[in-house]
Amino acid sequence: MQIKPAGKVVIFILVLGVALGLFKVIKKITPDATTQNSVVPPTSVLPPRPHPAGSNVNITMPGTEPAARDQPEVRLLGYAWNAQMGMHFAIGGQQTTTNSLMDRHHVNFKFARQDDNGKLQEALVAFATAVSQGESNPTKGAHFCTVMGDGSAAFLAGLNAALKKLGPEYTAKIVGAIGYSHGEDKFMGPAEWKTTPTASKGGLVAGVLRDGDWNIAQKWLGDNGLRTNPDEKTYDPDALNWVNANDYIDASQKYIAGYSEDRPVVRNGKRTGETQHITVQGVVTWTPGDVIVAQKKGGLVSIVSTKEYDSQMPCVVIGIDKWMKTHRTIVENMLQAIAEGGDAVKSSDAALHRAAEVSEISYAEKGSDATYWEKYFRGTQEPDATGMKVDLGGSSVNNLADELLTFGLVNGSANLFATTYKVFGDIVVSQYPNLVPSYPPVSAILDTSYVQAVAKRAAPSDLAVEPVIYPKPNVPKTVVGRRSYDIHFNTGTATIAADSQRELEKLRNSLLVAGGTTVEIHGHTDSQGNADANMHLSEARAFTVKKWLQSRYPKNFPDERMQVIAHGQTQPLAPNSDEKGRARNRRVEIRLLTTN
Repeated sequence: MQIKPAGKVVIFILVLGVALGLFKVIKKITPDATTQNSVVPPTSVLPPRPHPAGSNVNITMPGTEPAARDQPEVRLLGYAWNAQMGMHFAIGGQQTTTNSLMDRHHVNFKFARQDDNGKLQEALVAFATAVSQGESNPTKGAHFCTVMGDGSAAFLAGLNAALKKLGPEYTAKIVGAIGYSHGEDKFMGPAEWKTTPTASKGGLVAGVLRDGDWNIAQKWLGDNGLRTNPDEKTYDPDALNWVNANDYIDASQKYIAGYSEDRPVVRNGKRTGETQHITVQGVVTWTPGDVIVAQKKGGLVSIVSTKEYDSQMPCVVIGIDKWMKTHRTIVENMLQAIAEGGDAVKSSDAALHRAAEVSEISYAEKGSDATYWEKYFRGTQEPDATGMKVDLGGSSVNNLADELLTFGLVNGSANLFATTYKVFGDIVVSQYPNLVPSYPPVSAILDTSYVQAVAKRAAPSDLAVEPVIYPKPNVPKTVVGRRSYDIHFNTGTATIAADSQRELEKLRNSLLVAGGTTVEIHGHTDSQGNADANMHLSEARAFTVKKWLQSRYPKNFPDERMQVIAHGQTQPLAPNSDEKGRARNRRVEIRLLTTN
């Protein structure tokens, strides 16, 4: 029997279903223990992300009645995620209501919750297949979905591999970023891990592997030069180890239940013949998972979250290229309505509460109401079951100015999304090459023309960007990450050697992700020469690194964010008695700090 093209796509999706669900609800996949060694994840410093204030002072509340259905229905599937508050306000309900922003922009928009990435991909494939069969506005599947930007490389790698069967014009592309996680996605663990990162060696953390919350821990490990064990079936006492969870709630429940396993011990990628009994000590999760941990058991702190790594997790909108190009006006109007909704939520407590009411209806999360979603959108600090105060929740919405900054469309700014996409795409590929051997380049999956079109019709006040306010150097801070970079300088000078370009790019990318942190650049030398001269030389080298960052992205690396500290030859890492030791001592160390 001859199989039709659409049938081949469905079969392809079924065969690769496990590989497609790489994030929030990915199924357990066991890497080859004989080839997986614990590794230090690459560092990535994302730039700071400015937070434009809302400018919408004359806000009209959406009605509660359904709007007239004289426009084709546009459907979007997304997680239960507070970063979508601006979109919810723009809709007015689960589907466009009277006098809502979507109604005023003539978009008949419908939202439905879907936390399963595999099903998000299937919905887009079903929609694209119907378009390929000649349907102008299919009723199957969904026009759009939202996912975490830091997980979009692997998401799109699987999705576009399937869509390729339909033709290159059916590629899935990112066209918007409607909000950010700003604290709710986090790595939770014992307080000792936060103050002494090396204490996490040999720890066991529950989470959805290869998902956005897992990425947070990977970045923290990289920022502190620590190792991760990619094989969730073995135990490495010199690395952080993982137990795979079915979803972010299951991760929390595993900690609460004291989930334990007996695992074979590995060192340097080889089994020792020993067995170790291990118990979950930490989690990677997001709201309401963090709330469940705090209320049901407690004892964990937020080691690091998207509050510090505040450029890491944009809520991105994905659609099918062919349909979007054919219906450009609808896409632009949808994005404009959502951006105006973000502006309203930023500007008005009443608008935020109205959006939270829509969240209550749309998410239908047991035990949560509008007050719940509003509270944890803002973020809060509460006592956990042990009486310890912990940070819970925290998200933000994007207005048009935020979107332009996210995609580097403001002069002097970096494309934060592109950096995030590459940083975390590389992490997944490096640790799971058999599962995710590659991912599409950002140029193949990002189309900012829709956002730029919206910007052309916007008022100047809609594009205003306020500077980021960083704490003064004398304000007490906590170190989030500390790592040396192998940046070489020409002998006796502050001129960066040509072979250090890749290391500088790694540093830049890492700082771009960690936009919620301030940065200390510590310069060091070996003991050769005069001690006073070395002190001046170490300072000059640190300033050179600072200027290199600022010359490329001045908006992301303002003076207020970075401080230069010179140490000269006073803090050697190794003896200065041979060239190998001296080379280790000639270094630049980066420290990421937060006031939290």
